[in-house]
Amino acid sequence: MYTTHFVALFSKKKDAVPVARLSGWPCSFAESLPLLTLLQEKYSPEDLPYHIILPSQVGWTFSSPPPLDKDWTYADSARILHKLMLQLGFGGSGYVLSGGDIGSGIGRIMAATYPEVKAFHSNHNHMPKPDDATEDELEDFEKARMPSFDAFCESGTAYGRVQGTRPATISAVLAASPLALLAWIAEKYIEWSDPASNIPLDKILEEACLYWFTGCMATSIYPYREDYLYGIYKKGYLHGQEHLYVDKPFGYSYFPFEIAPIPKKWVERTGKLVWYRRHEAGGHYAALERSADLLDDVEDFVRAVWT
Repeated sequence: MYTTHFVALFSKKKDAVPVARLSGWPCSFAESLPLLTLLQEKYSPEDLPYHIILPSQVGWTFSSPPPLDKDWTYADSARILHKLMLQLGFGGSGYVLSGGDIGSGIGRIMAATYPEVKAFHSNHNHMPKPDDATEDELEDFEKARMPSFDAFCESGTAYGRVQGTRPATISAVLAASPLALLAWIAEKYIEWSDPASNIPLDKILEEACLYWFTGCMATSIYPYREDYLYGIYKKGYLHGQEHLYVDKPFGYSYFPFEIAPIPKKWVERTGKLVWYRRHEAGGHYAALERSADLLDDVEDFVRAVWT
């Protein structure tokens, strides 16, 4: 039995579409709170076209920690989050998912596994170059961003290897000092965002405080073991995605400073891509950096796929 924390904005509209937005490390549900603020400014409770749910995965912030006597996988997180959506009453109508980072990986698993997931939108589709990919598939703007992806893969993943292969050790270090935890988290906000975004310090402090005061740093990185003790032996495996094909409406928002600015033609190989939008700015933390743009994307995607 697990307690799953979530924040939500529920509509009074009878045919409102349930949409869950899933986050990843080093974020939390708080990353997507600006989306709720924008929706409240745009709609009244009676006119709001969606139920927006921001869940905390097992091991994150106010949700239950994972068990200590077995590995906790991304599929386990997907199972619990799906149960949450069913318990909220969205099993009959089904629901839509949107995710970034680890949330995208878990969302892909949910979309590929559960029929109640009617459509899946992502702004993070980390994957290796397909074996049959050719250079002429890429647009010029995609070619321009690929060196940053290569650099991240070559020299930017040490944190993940530590979290996946020595989770208890790094957790003990970060649990001993709030300054160490802030440094570990803040570095990722600085390096993984669009340099022009200038994410406010208070937002970074907010996330660091959520990790510190709920004591969830150790349990939030448990799933990284799957990446670096199992997934490392499978080409391109990351955050449980394993290139699961999404055989239902799939949408992709391309933000150029995303750590994995994957070309559209590559992403098309991983699902039934029916919606795509390229942005001129924004990075890994789209919900914070380009809140209005991401919300527009989610709304447009839902309008395109929900019948």
